[in-house]
Amino acid sequence: MLRIAVPNKGSLSGPAAEMLHEAGYQQRRESKELRIVDPENEVEFFYLRPRDIAIYVSSGRLDIGITGRDLLIDSGANSEEILPLGFARSTFRYATKPGTVNGLADLSGKTVATSYEGIVAKHLADQGIDASVVHLDGAVETAIELGVAEVIADVVETGTSLRNAGLEVFGEPIMKSEAVVIRRSGADTEEAAEPKVQQFLRRLQGVLVARTYVMMDYDCRVEQLEKAVALTPGLESPTVSPLHNEGWVAVRAMVPAKEAQRIMDDLYEIGARAILTTAIHACRL
Repeated sequence: MLRIAVPNKGSLSGPAAEMLHEAGYQQRRESKELRIVDPENEVEFFYLRPRDIAIYVSSGRLDIGITGRDLLIDSGANSEEILPLGFARSTFRYATKPGTVNGLADLSGKTVATSYEGIVAKHLADQGIDASVVHLDGAVETAIELGVAEVIADVVETGTSLRNAGLEVFGEPIMKSEAVVIRRSGADTEEAAEPKVQQFLRRLQGVLVARTYVMMDYDCRVEQLEKAVALTPGLESPTVSPLHNEGWVAVRAMVPAKEAQRIMDDLYEIGARAILTTAIHACRL
């Protein structure tokens, strides 16, 4: 039975559970549940603190897990990313009071407060900067005001909380994070769980594609077919079927969801009609 670690709370928890549900896996009904078994899919889910998941997976006790890229790197655990999931995106940056630091070189000799000590220490070392790192659990914006540090490093989404604290970001982003599937580094691909791991990854990839594409159907004149196919090439090629009315064909193809409205406009301009889009709930490519 495949053993999978899932975030039990925070910004990763809800979207992870939703994606797993869309992929056909049973999920917990109560937030207090720490473990459930999905016998139909031969999977056992363990609901753990997102920050601990990489450590559990690296121990080999669990086969794979879902956590944040930032938490994976910060843990220093012997685990690796195998599939990005596209949600819980964030950017990790340095910030301080305006006018006090112009760039990373100015961090030498200063103290940086952060909840992600592993990420910051590695970044500073990679940049050849000799600075001290102080670990704080949350609310690092107050560290400068209280004199604990001259600089902070934290997740930045809109930047509102930083501005409210009188701080501004500087330099290039330390890293960009999102939810990822992880497994123990160097895991043996011949181990017994590997077929189930690959099936799990295919299901999640199917959800990602289904969220990114829509199915588009339309009718067009035969003489306009080449132009229409150029607009909707599909993944391999579109499906084309003759209609009862001579000279007309029906076309079906997957198109990127974010481009669907523009493509519909372009198809209409070349004479296509009955243009429809439908959501894709699952797929295998």
